[in-house]
Amino acid sequence: MNTFGWLVKREYWENKGGFYWTPIWISVAMLSITLLGIISAEVFTSRVSINSGIPWGQIAERLNSGDFVHAGTALDVAYVALAAVLCIALFWVVFFYLLGALYDDRRDRSVLFWKSLPVSDSSTVLSKVAAALLLAPLIAFAVATLAYVGVLVIVSIWAVLHGINPLPAIGASHTVGLFWRLLLTIPVDAMVALPTAGWLLFWSAYARSKPFLWAVLVPLFAWIANGWIGLMGLPSFDRDFLFKEIIARLLFGIVPGWWLDESIGERGRMRDVLRGDDVVSTFDPSNVYAILATPGVWVGAVVGIILIAVAIWLRRSRIETST
Repeated sequence: MNTFGWLVKREYWENKGGFYWTPIWISVAMLSITLLGIISAEVFTSRVSINSGIPWGQIAERLNSGDFVHAGTALDVAYVALAAVLCIALFWVVFFYLLGALYDDRRDRSVLFWKSLPVSDSSTVLSKVAAALLLAPLIAFAVATLAYVGVLVIVSIWAVLHGINPLPAIGASHTVGLFWRLLLTIPVDAMVALPTAGWLLFWSAYARSKPFLWAVLVPLFAWIANGWIGLMGLPSFDRDFLFKEIIARLLFGIVPGWWLDESIGERGRMRDVLRGDDVVSTFDPSNVYAILATPGVWVGAVVGIILIAVAIWLRRSRIETST
């Protein structure tokens, strides 16, 4: 386990730009945009309302508990939105990391050095899986949480400057509850992502060149071929089934939370969550872990484990590339 821990650290050190700095710079950009938006709104307001101005004192006096509840919901949505933006970036980081995890070692021949060390191929490949499915999401989630704290600070300072007490709104939000709920989605994300991780690692270990094209074009050609077979009246897969249960699981399974709509049905779909509907209840563990009751998740996990095992076997014998 100590060796495995160092292997995961190695993956972090070698990919610190993607795992660590990418979410940080995106969060800094989002906080900067938020701050600039507030400043621009203040400047615009001051120019439009030079004579009268906005009666912030009267607004503060008229605020009631219902207004603070709505403000708390808006803060909850801001937390989820920050995490969602970083999830999009995380998808691309992990996607290309897994594609190059085994191929890059073969391309620069560093695989010969790593094979000379007393570390098994299984430990090496599994450390890459752990880095992609657990370490990278944990870092992104931590950065999203810190960015949300930054949003709270910015909004609180703005409110205080206008004579509004921000504490009731913050108290009406569900920061701690959302923190634990979002954190508990990471193990489910990792399980749902196993088929994608296995698929990308397989091509990373097998392809002699351009693993990206192999990983993407094979499902695409399967989709096109299935459509042609269906048009000819021959037995074929249902198009929705082929896309949702096979292609999406192979290519997009590493998108955090993409399975939530499937888990909780029409109530609480993600687009509704970002509008402020059922933000907290959507991420309730009973809803999140309900996805484990669907057979597709377990079938996909088995397929992913098999593909990872094949990638481990290929790493033992396949060290050449065409470039």
